[in-house]
Amino acid sequence: MSARVVVLDYGSGNLRSAQRALERAGARVEVTADPDAALDCAGLAVPGVGAFAACMAGLRAVGGDKLIARRLELGRPVLGICVGMQVLFRTGVEHEVQSDGCGAWPGTVERLDAGVLPHMGWNTVTAPPGSALFAGIAPGTRFYFVHSYALRSPGATQLAAAGALVTWAEHGEPFAAAVEQGVLAATQFHPEKSGDAGAALLANWLETL
Repeated sequence: MSARVVVLDYGSGNLRSAQRALERAGARVEVTADPDAALDCAGLAVPGVGAFAACMAGLRAVGGDKLIARRLELGRPVLGICVGMQVLFRTGVEHEVQSDGCGAWPGTVERLDAGVLPHMGWNTVTAPPGSALFAGIAPGTRFYFVHSYALRSPGATQLAAAGALVTWAEHGEPFAAAVEQGVLAATQFHPEKSGDAGAALLANWLETL
């Protein structure tokens, strides 16, 4: 039986493409902000595009930050995508303004130190041994990124030291391309825009539900 997944609707864009990608990967998907549906489903996907502070404002408006925290307390899987990954960290800094995130993971999302921003296009990633998201995905596979901010190397290294599985990519400097820890997983890239590679990753996530 296919897993029931909710794509959390909190006013961010890209929800329907995430829905379609998860459906192609085999899930039964609903796009909603209904708290009961979001709490009770097998997996909660939290996409995000745009600014960290704006996404957090949208999340708080529908109680999404509390839903994520409650699901994690109950051991129910959550997948963050792009800015939906970034808001899982403690803080984000954009244009010298610091905003509180969900705080599910420690760390600060910051502007990448790169000559060209945004980081837009296909890039390889380096996944750690034991990764569930990247199981069966060949090294050197490329995923699609669109971002200027990320968890940079110092914060990602500290997160890995605390037991999280960190997948790395590089654009100007190393940054966290994905993080997995228990029932919480997230990708800085867009699996829904990453073709067969993204479909394989989403299918892997569904296998964990």
